[in-house]
Amino acid sequence: MPGPFADITDTIFSNKEVLNESYQPESILKREQEIEEYRYALQDVLFGRDPENVMLYGKAGLGKTAVTTYMMDALNDEVQSRDEADDLHIHNVNCNSKTLFMIIRVLVNKLLPQDASRFPKRGLGTGDAFEELYQQLDRVGGTHLFVFDEIDHLDEVDTLLYELPRARSNGHLSDARVGIIGISNNYTFRKTLSPKVKDTLMENEISFSPYDATELKAILKDRAEQAFVEDGWEQSAVGMASAISAQDMGNARQAIDLLRVGGEVAERAGDSCVIDDHIETARELVQRGRLANRIRDQTDHSQYVLETIARLEKRDDTPARSKEIRETYEQVAESWATTPLTSLKSIQDHLADLHMLGFLQRDKRNQGRSGGQYFEYQLDLDPELVIETREEIEG
Repeated sequence: MPGPFADITDTIFSNKEVLNESYQPESILKREQEIEEYRYALQDVLFGRDPENVMLYGKAGLGKTAVTTYMMDALNDEVQSRDEADDLHIHNVNCNSKTLFMIIRVLVNKLLPQDASRFPKRGLGTGDAFEELYQQLDRVGGTHLFVFDEIDHLDEVDTLLYELPRARSNGHLSDARVGIIGISNNYTFRKTLSPKVKDTLMENEISFSPYDATELKAILKDRAEQAFVEDGWEQSAVGMASAISAQDMGNARQAIDLLRVGGEVAERAGDSCVIDDHIETARELVQRGRLANRIRDQTDHSQYVLETIARLEKRDDTPARSKEIRETYEQVAESWATTPLTSLKSIQDHLADLHMLGFLQRDKRNQGRSGGQYFEYQLDLDPELVIETREEIEG
């Protein structure tokens, strides 16, 4: 008897991998200006000079990481063809959910000889880790570019950005050169740095603006030609996915997700071509997935508060005050076998955060001397979607 997968064949995709988030294109479209700025900032590496520091700013999905990977590969290829350039070493680190000690330890262990003992997780401090890092950098020699993705997530970022750029001038390094490339989703990240760090960095800033519909259409058309079989997609479907994403966040990742999910919708339906209707269905599915991810990012009790307001909304009991929300919140938390927060101030803090994140609408009421001022809250999302997502999260 044939197995359950025996009759499955690719009907619409020819190379689905090009629609995955991890795919690195051979050429980068619609980022010519950013690539030119990057090229200028990195050119000293080709002549064996100290590299300049670079900071990239822009929301997620605007090509910062893809352009950086492309530029590092191109720089590495060029360095190998030039006698005047030092050996180039590129170190990629994602700073999300990591301490400074963890990051330096990872870099040290990457540089240590294979037969050497690993740098310990405990027992030594960050200063010890920096000292070992400098020793290993000088032992290896050459030029080292440190690519710190999501650098704005690092609490001790001032220490990192003060130490590494000054390592050579402070006498910690003699045989190695270092440069920093920071990638941040936060346009205001530089304002959070201390004055001495700003003076030390003297970095090149490259800002990535959202794509417009025309740029997104060119990117999607290129991906569609690679991803689907011949005649497996319509121009109007690509245009629709581009327009939706341009109106939302100008995000290439979102546009590519729409195209991929649209292809999956068409494939499940047994259709041989992606059309506008498939993209419309994909839009709903992608929005649902994004919502689920955003909800998962919240703390447990923020999720319970959000679910509470969704349930109140279904009963037509919104807008509601925080003290009205608290009673139902306690029931929701207990239904998930969790002890609810007892402080009204804690509930109000969660409500304020959820409003700031765009989950809730908040209106200020004034009842005069007798009633005072207070806020009322209601959901800014489909309550069914919130409840179903919460149930999926809880399993």
